[in-house]
Amino acid sequence: MSADAGATAAVATPTRLESLRAAIAQALPNQLHEVGNHTGELTYEVRADELLAVARLLRDHAPLKFEMCMDVCGVDYLSHGRDEWNTHNATSSGFSRGVARGVPQAHGLAPGRRFAVVYHLQSISLNQRLRLRVFCADDAEPMVDSVTDIWASANWFERETFDLFGILFKGHPDLRRLLTDYGFIGHPFRKDFPLSGNVEVRYDPEKARVVYQPVSIDPRVLVPKVIRHDNRYDPQLTNAPVHATSLAKADGAPSG
Repeated sequence: MSADAGATAAVATPTRLESLRAAIAQALPNQLHEVGNHTGELTYEVRADELLAVARLLRDHAPLKFEMCMDVCGVDYLSHGRDEWNTHNATSSGFSRGVARGVPQAHGLAPGRRFAVVYHLQSISLNQRLRLRVFCADDAEPMVDSVTDIWASANWFERETFDLFGILFKGHPDLRRLLTDYGFIGHPFRKDFPLSGNVEVRYDPEKARVVYQPVSIDPRVLVPKVIRHDNRYDPQLTNAPVHATSLAKADGAPSG
């Protein structure tokens, strides 16, 4: 075989990611939607009603063999892409301006696109990874099927996601809080959860025990003065000639 033919064959050889993408397209046609990202990793979105069927195939199909679930995490897209202060220009008054809390704002999300569950899968035998995302159809009571019967390692991961985001996992054998206290109110990783919480804990010497009471911290968030644009680094100014007036100011001579 000539050198040119060998070089052509080397270029035509698919990468590991391309081979995995082709195997997924063949095994799950029209069931997964690829999500673009900047990390060069494969991320797919699956419908909630097809999650269990897709998960079993990802685990059992020979070219895939994702036999391990490395992590399950929740995502709240409530304020995704929205800033509380200007990020390109300086704010008008810096730290003196506070963010108004409790004011209803339209988040602009389509129904069923607020909460998502993300699964990080690994194939030990084939040395490949995959990220799978499923959105909860109900924003008020987010719920997806539990994958604990497919990957036993998802048990505590799903409990953690339920605790922090309030996402329910239908069919989970023991869905209880895992990280917060028994009497904790709300789910702390939701975007609308107050930064100071809902209750505070203190020791009552008269009752000789720890008591819960409404939080006494004023939920006020100060906005920093953010400057993103600096005229000194404009391309049209970097090579600008130095004028006589600028030299005069630098020497202390009066201008004009």
